[in-house]
Amino acid sequence: MLNHEEAIRNLVKAALKEDVGPGDLTSLACLEPDMVHAHIVAKSDGVLSGLKPALLTFAMVDSANHITPLFSDGQSFTAGDVLIEMDGLNRSLLASERVVLNFLAHLSGVATMTKRFVDKIAGSNCRILDTRKTTPGWRVFEKEAVVHGGGDNHRYGLYDMVLIKDNHIAAVGSITSAVEHVREFLNTVDFRLQFGMKAEDVTIEVEVTTPQQLEEAIQIGVRRLLLDNQSVTSLKSLVTLARTLNPEVKLEASGGVSLDTVADIAATGVDYISVGALTHSAPAVDLSMRIIE
Repeated sequence: MLNHEEAIRNLVKAALKEDVGPGDLTSLACLEPDMVHAHIVAKSDGVLSGLKPALLTFAMVDSANHITPLFSDGQSFTAGDVLIEMDGLNRSLLASERVVLNFLAHLSGVATMTKRFVDKIAGSNCRILDTRKTTPGWRVFEKEAVVHGGGDNHRYGLYDMVLIKDNHIAAVGSITSAVEHVREFLNTVDFRLQFGMKAEDVTIEVEVTTPQQLEEAIQIGVRRLLLDNQSVTSLKSLVTLARTLNPEVKLEASGGVSLDTVADIAATGVDYISVGALTHSAPAVDLSMRIIE
């Protein structure tokens, strides 16, 4: 299982080692140690995310510096807003600069992209989900950024939820067979020892692509279905059929979702729309750090 705090600390350490290494050669050569006031300013609009790794970066470089966030994660800002004020040693603030901005710019970009999708389906009962299409090592941050933008998290990894997809179904012959295999495994001692979970705490979701597969999954008691790579017309038909067979079944749409199509997809009546673009295609927010005095 993922230890979030450990993951955060390890990533910040790795980022500082990668960027600062044995020291900031330019600042050590050019600057006499001096106390300065500085701030991080937004050069574009967005939603803030990444304060946790940013503040940890400042603390790891020089815990004596005084860092004051003026916005909170999840809060919208506009170009020109000062997001963080800093009072501290010039050398250590400059050593922190790039790593801090990398965290804030990318993660605020994810939060900003998420909010754009969430806003597109405002008024519906549908929720925007992320996926596992995250930057290696950054998943804990990127999924947190999705929440800051108003979205929800899908599974964190392969270990916290069952998602039976087309390859699993093809390998064992049918949806029924795949679900039976899963249910049998969830009732074993091996499962409880390896995953530290109870069978009843594990969500089972099944990918379906045809009306026949949808009927089969609902008939064997599956309560959450993934409708992948469907047209809006096909989605409407599958949602109608699913609600007729079991009004309580949860339905997730995915595949090819964009800002232009997400509202139409939500209007089909699905409960969730998963969007890989939230994390793999979010443009960075433009930020800069400036020493004022």
